[in-house]
Amino acid sequence: MSGSGARTVVHGVMPADTTEDVRARGAGVSPQVAVLPVGSFEQHGPYLPLATDTLVACAVAREIAAAYPVHLLPPVTVACSHEHAAWPGTVSISAVTLHAVVRDIADSLRRSGVDTLVVVNGHGGNYVLGNVVQEASARGERMALFPAAEDWETARERAGVLTSLLTDMHAGEIETSILLHAHPEFVRPGYESADFTADDRRHLLTTGMSAYTESGVIGRPSLGSAEKGKELLASLTEAFGAYFELLTSPAEDRENTPEIRG
Repeated sequence: MSGSGARTVVHGVMPADTTEDVRARGAGVSPQVAVLPVGSFEQHGPYLPLATDTLVACAVAREIAAAYPVHLLPPVTVACSHEHAAWPGTVSISAVTLHAVVRDIADSLRRSGVDTLVVVNGHGGNYVLGNVVQEASARGERMALFPAAEDWETARERAGVLTSLLTDMHAGEIETSILLHAHPEFVRPGYESADFTADDRRHLLTTGMSAYTESGVIGRPSLGSAEKGKELLASLTEAFGAYFELLTSPAEDRENTPEIRG
């Protein structure tokens, strides 16, 4: 945060804060909240880059950081993409490693006075992130995973995305739309004719993606647009407000939140 109060964030994937920006933003604020984008480096068909999930997570996190007083962290760019191993370029780390990386980052943040971490996940295969958050919460630490499936569903409806979340599994309408809005320079020709659906994927964890798609695409990217991408990000940014309020409220208030008590 500069002297004028404006946030300094580059338009790529890396935050541009200096240590003094972080110091100024955190002054008198408790608890402080950090946002960690987690993506992947995996195939997304012939027209989207291997870094798609990272770019999506960073786009969401960047919008959040522009709207809320949070510390934007650089992304984790390689994660759990084992189901995409059949395609050249895909790189994975183990779930154990990803778990340790996120926990180490949270520990480091707490030592510097930032006691709350929100993990913005851009890759559905990073299942272990849910366990990281569950375990941290059980230890009494403040951590959340964003967006939830409900947040994506609300965003999908608001943006006019026609493909269901089940059908729009990989390199489809949602991811193509977000990149057309946030990083159009990375979208190559071909998405307009790359639609492929496979809603029954019950053996995915056993067989990997290659059993269900030759191109690497499962979804309807032809329906993607920059306008939909903009609305998707706007909806997710709005949805983050409930997470921010929950994480920054006193513990007794969190326990009495109607949504949590059901």
